[in-house]
Amino acid sequence: MGFTIRKAKKEDMPEVFQLINELAIFEKEPDAVQITITDLENDGFGKFPQFECFVGEIDSKIEGIALFYNRYSTWKGRALHLEDLIVREDKRGTGLGTALLDEVVKYGHQLGVRRINWEVLDWNEPAIAFYEKKGANVLREWNVVHLSEQGIKDYISKL
Repeated sequence: MGFTIRKAKKEDMPEVFQLINELAIFEKEPDAVQITITDLENDGFGKFPQFECFVGEIDSKIEGIALFYNRYSTWKGRALHLEDLIVREDKRGTGLGTALLDEVVKYGHQLGVRRINWEVLDWNEPAIAFYEKKGANVLREWNVVHLSEQGIKDYISKL
């Protein structure tokens, strides 16, 4: 099965949005997605893009994405954060996920980053095995910390 990996375009955002929603369902949070297609278009393709995205196509149809952005590590310096690597369920095992991850790693290397970070759910054993097979370290002793929009408002109200 042949596929093409390319940089996403603004007009790809409806399909990117669909994949994001599919991921939310897979991760058992079908109502968690708050962004819109317009948010993706504005945030990824405005004056100051907040993210970059590669899309993976099979037969000219987007079947996977890798959405990432720049970050900075106080210990390492320049880094990339891979927010999501998504491949449609029926296309997993085709090599598309590997090709998308390869593209992110090559891109990070070209930028001279010293680290690429991402998270994986502790119950997603196939993804953990995939990342470890690629040489990534899954840091099980670290906990992800989030302050939600409501949490931010609550925090500010106490200042």
